[in-house]
Amino acid sequence: MTLVTVKATQKIILNWITKEATVLDLGCGDGELLALLISKKQVHAQGIELSETAIQRCVAQGLSVFQQDIDTGLSEYADNSFDYVILNQTLQQVKKPDLALKEALRVGKKVIVGFPNFVQASARFQIFLKGKVPVTKALPYEWYDTLNLHFLGVNDFKDYCKKRNIRIEEGAFISKGRRVKLFPNLFAETALFLLAR
Repeated sequence: MTLVTVKATQKIILNWITKEATVLDLGCGDGELLALLISKKQVHAQGIELSETAIQRCVAQGLSVFQQDIDTGLSEYADNSFDYVILNQTLQQVKKPDLALKEALRVGKKVIVGFPNFVQASARFQIFLKGKVPVTKALPYEWYDTLNLHFLGVNDFKDYCKKRNIRIEEGAFISKGRRVKLFPNLFAETALFLLAR
């Protein structure tokens, strides 16, 4: 994912999260988003990450991050422990996305999910014209080194939420660092959703 897209998604997440909220970031990576939320919104934040290297970067910044595989659930957290749970660029990488989202919705009052839109136009054209798995700015990996295990689009996620009775409070769609208003399933590189039970 490009730096421009990350900044655009961070702005949206910042707008959705209230000041001094409690936040759990699942798959927090090197803690860039957590640090930004603490700085700009004075949130009380925790992260969960699997990568030891990423955890070391977080700890070096003074962030509270624990090593855990979210595919095993979040049993150590009580219902409604956090105001917000974030799964930004994480859901498509876990082995059990249904469990991860169910647990996030149990632990958080609201959940923010962000993922690359695997069915956007440039990816479709690459499949159609080249007959190969697409590589784009939003999907920069070759098939053999991708971290992504699940491939979904905007409409796939909306359908999933409808089947599971998950309320979508807001949605935001980004391409090349700008909001996409029309036909996001076709044109957005990245999708963000604010969810509630």
